[in-house]
Amino acid sequence: MQSHTPNLTYVTEFVMLGFAGVHEARFVLFILFLTMYLFTLVENLAIILVVSLDHRLRRPMYFFLRHLSCLEIGYTSVTVPKMLAGFIGRDGDKNISYAGCLSQLFIFTFLGATECFLLAAMAYDRYVAICMPLRYEALVSWGTCIRLAGACWLAGFLTPILPIYLMSQLTLCGSNVIDHFFCDASPLLALSCSDVTLKETADFLVSLAVLLTSSAVIAVSYGNIIWTLLHIRSAAERRKAFSTCAAHLTVVSLFYGTLFFMYVRTKVASSINFNKVVSVFYSIVTPMLNPLIYSLRNKEVKEALSRAFSFKSWKSQ
Repeated sequence: MQSHTPNLTYVTEFVMLGFAGVHEARFVLFILFLTMYLFTLVENLAIILVVSLDHRLRRPMYFFLRHLSCLEIGYTSVTVPKMLAGFIGRDGDKNISYAGCLSQLFIFTFLGATECFLLAAMAYDRYVAICMPLRYEALVSWGTCIRLAGACWLAGFLTPILPIYLMSQLTLCGSNVIDHFFCDASPLLALSCSDVTLKETADFLVSLAVLLTSSAVIAVSYGNIIWTLLHIRSAAERRKAFSTCAAHLTVVSLFYGTLFFMYVRTKVASSINFNKVVSVFYSIVTPMLNPLIYSLRNKEVKEALSRAFSFKSWKSQ
């Protein structure tokens, strides 16, 4: 829907094209993305329940993992259901109001930034556990964990405030068609008839600040971890120590790799279809893979999941 003035047509509602170019395969994509979404929900809910109920996992590392799983559920749920409705629903199911679009962008950015900070907190936890094991309980107490998690959520919430405010000040006129499957900043800027230089610069600087701050903590933490591992004489001890952070390092590589590529840019005009593919990877594929990585590469999580599905095990607790 659009409101009119003598010279301009102002956008009050958007139409999201999604994957309109693959109309013939829309049912195949619907089944594929629905399966991935349900799989993501089940995996992350399983980790949340197992970590909450298994007393053997009541440690800081798994406290942060539970928060990460909550983030993954929200991260996918803010975009995927609307995208799925666009595949098989009526034409009106592709519409989203102006306020709804900005809200979706705010929540998506909020959760994405929170995940960056949370991954940094998890790296710090691994650094203290491996490099300063004798001081671990003092430095990473439950009070510290709660404060770190709260700081991650707060910093994530503050991250999109300026970008969304600047977006709301732009005049979006003419076309109301978003060539994407969710309200991302780049396709929205393409609809603006205002100067987007300030908005692009703010997006770039905010994204860069979040990514550099969190990745710097991760880099310093793992730099110290590697230095400590190199000074461990026993190969078995090195492998045991590294195994506790291998899953986290894999998750960080997947998540940050796509985010650095996707968001630390200023150009509105780029390959829209390629952006969609990358967006699918970090908004759908990565949240689905993360629980698998943690469950397959973490012995304690694998054992906890085995106990969770063993009636005898729970009966004996």
